[in-house]
Amino acid sequence: MAATDYYDLLGIGRSASQDEIKKAYRRLARELHPDTNPDPAATERFKEIAVAYETLSDPDRRRRYDTFGPETPGGQAGFDPFAGAGLGDIFDAFFGGGNGPFGGGGRTTGPSGPPRGADMELAVDLAFEEAVFGVAKEVTVRLPVPCSTCDARGAKPGTTPVTCTDCGGAGQIRRVRQSILGQMVTAGPCPRCGATGQLIPDPCPSCRGDGRVTEERTYTVDVPRGVDDGTTLRLSGRGSAGPRGGPAGDLYVHLRVRPHDRFERDGYDLLDELHLSMTQAALGTTVRYETLDGDEELTIAPATQTGRVFRLRHKGVPHVDGRGRGDLHVHVVVDTPDELDDAQEDLLRQLAGLRGESVAPPEHGLLSRLRGAFK
Repeated sequence: MAATDYYDLLGIGRSASQDEIKKAYRRLARELHPDTNPDPAATERFKEIAVAYETLSDPDRRRRYDTFGPETPGGQAGFDPFAGAGLGDIFDAFFGGGNGPFGGGGRTTGPSGPPRGADMELAVDLAFEEAVFGVAKEVTVRLPVPCSTCDARGAKPGTTPVTCTDCGGAGQIRRVRQSILGQMVTAGPCPRCGATGQLIPDPCPSCRGDGRVTEERTYTVDVPRGVDDGTTLRLSGRGSAGPRGGPAGDLYVHLRVRPHDRFERDGYDLLDELHLSMTQAALGTTVRYETLDGDEELTIAPATQTGRVFRLRHKGVPHVDGRGRGDLHVHVVVDTPDELDDAQEDLLRQLAGLRGESVAPPEHGLLSRLRGAFK
């Protein structure tokens, strides 16, 4: 078995696709399974094609097989992938059962090779305008990166890792136990090689066999326009590198948006207040109003009251998905004058008289003069 080519066993070429590998195995399984072919030679042949399929159907194990040849028997001895399973169980694994040795949720091969690196996270502060219009931000993070001395292999230059003899390079240890439902196969990370499938006899002096060193990395984060405070962006593959060449984790960037001194955000809309004097509100005027996009002219109609809202369409926050933009709602506040000289007070009293409005009498005497002296 060890000297037999797995591709020849399945009757396929070395460039066969995963679908072609699966079809070849299904065809041979129907022909050689002990339930349909009691010949002892067919049974042995069936076990061989099962191991061949188990190896070639896993991309990582197939890559190692193509490079180094068959795995050592340490993790495979005595393992029958269909022990106790009937022909129907095999078909369930391929046609929807999903619980067989090669079926979806019941797959026992597990991840082979070096494990994935950890995810990292950091926080980035944004100005209000940067969150509204988007920005490219440079961030610096200190994290494990692939070791350049050994090309992330963990082995001293000039040496090579060796296959773990405990797990046969699979990175997992399988155990078969008997239960009331029959034989159950469980798998867990190999403790000897740390689930990498390899041992390092001569570790790299730079990374001490881990395949990683800790360094600072600077990345550019493209913050899309329209993001809000508390938004989290994911940079795929920018997290911690996996040990011994394992895939990197992700980098999660949490955004913190500083408040604006004027505008308040309400979803994709912006809210603001426009303060007008009493005379501007009563007689009307034109004011220059500053938006995030530049100045706008607002025409204030006569007799404008506090609470009037001007709606500036498409002057709010752009939608993150790029479809449209919110509005800017400007709320009018009419300010009552609180410091009047004598001439202004007389004019207002004349206006009140013309309008027939009752007002408080003017203040005279020492108390009034003292109050005016401290204004």
